[in-house]
Amino acid sequence: MPWQTLLNRRDRLPANPDLAEGFATLLQQLGTVTPFELAVLGGRLMATPGLAFLVGYQAALRMLWPSAPLSLGALCATERRSLRPADMQTRLSGLRLNGRKDFVTAGDAADWLLVAARSEAPGTDPRLSLTVIYRDEPGVRVEKLAPIPLMPDISHGQLFLDNALCELLAGDGWDAYVKPFRTLEDIYVLSAMTAWLYGVGQECAWPQSLQLRLLGLLAGCAESSRQPPTSLAGHVVLGGLFAQFDGLKAEVNEALAGGPAEWAAMWQRDQAVMDLAAGARGKRLAKALAESALP
Repeated sequence: MPWQTLLNRRDRLPANPDLAEGFATLLQQLGTVTPFELAVLGGRLMATPGLAFLVGYQAALRMLWPSAPLSLGALCATERRSLRPADMQTRLSGLRLNGRKDFVTAGDAADWLLVAARSEAPGTDPRLSLTVIYRDEPGVRVEKLAPIPLMPDISHGQLFLDNALCELLAGDGWDAYVKPFRTLEDIYVLSAMTAWLYGVGQECAWPQSLQLRLLGLLAGCAESSRQPPTSLAGHVVLGGLFAQFDGLKAEVNEALAGGPAEWAAMWQRDQAVMDLAAGARGKRLAKALAESALP
């Protein structure tokens, strides 16, 4: 991670309502970067917390699928608010997909989609495969959903698949992709959102001690990004980073309240995104602590 680049950064990209175009502009500005650099340097450049979240999400996707194209993508797994393979109805037959996914982040703007689909033989236990499709291909339809109060600048869509041709990725869809993505998303979204706050702190001259602690949290995120997403020790380290982040909330809110109202309003509106996966993250941490024999 080129830390000097982050320390010296003072610019910010304007918000672009076209998410795909905005992401392309960001990649052009950053050049060749690692997923962690994308999350941190990209998060720092974003105009809103929602856009920083989207950058962290894209970084996590590139850890999941290193061959991802240089364009906006999305993971399509949830069906009827569930990620359990047994609850999914989307099916893979040969290289054709049929089914639907209910809540796809930036799905209407994404160029490529990673789709989890059932692929087990009849009468056997549910098994997932992960496939790749492209939004403009025949049999692929994305319907944009109405904006929600949380991060209204980031769209969501429903995906409909009608005998859509796909590419198949190697490995088990659950163990190699859907399950580890939960951890990857936590790491890279935390990195991007912390970088966004650090940038606001730079611009608004927050107390130096707060800026340094945000920077220290990013250094911890860098270490977490080097751990396999299945590592028990990695889950413990990540739990420590979220504890640090939670411990800064009161001071961050106080600093925001003393600056431009626009920044404070954005953060008050969108910060709850950091708590959406808290339940699943807590279960992973508890399991990791128990199996690592840590207190």
